[in-house]
Amino acid sequence: MTRNIIITTALAAILAISAAPAMANSVFLNQSGFGNAAGGAQIGVDNQLGIFQNGAFNQAVGQQNGNHNTGAIGQDGFNNYGETNQNGNFNQAGVGQFGDNHTSVLSQDGNGNVAAGVQVGNGCSADVEQHGVGNVSAFVQACP
Repeated sequence: MTRNIIITTALAAILAISAAPAMANSVFLNQSGFGNAAGGAQIGVDNQLGIFQNGAFNQAVGQQNGNHNTGAIGQDGFNNYGETNQNGNFNQAGVGQFGDNHTSVLSQDGNGNVAAGVQVGNGCSADVEQHGVGNVSAFVQACP
């Protein structure tokens, strides 16, 4: 654990010293629980991905291929899986989750699409796909 903190601190210092261009992509992570995993890829310009997690055994994946996309995820409980896939420009995808055993996959193929989320209790599942331009989707669930 201490080794990981030292490596992370060293990498953060190196990244802070090197100036990133205004068109750079951004990734924000914050996994405070145990056994959480996050990954993904960004290809393009000015994409932003944030992943939070907090509980234990959560998994998050964010894929961005295009420009000016924003992907969030969240989570909080245990054993959740969240995924955002964005192919295009100016797309926005969220997720949420909060409880345990949720699965959420948001996929966007096009431009200017917005997909939201939430979920709350236990064992919810959501799969949202958007193709084209200017689509808006929202879902809220409160599975027991």
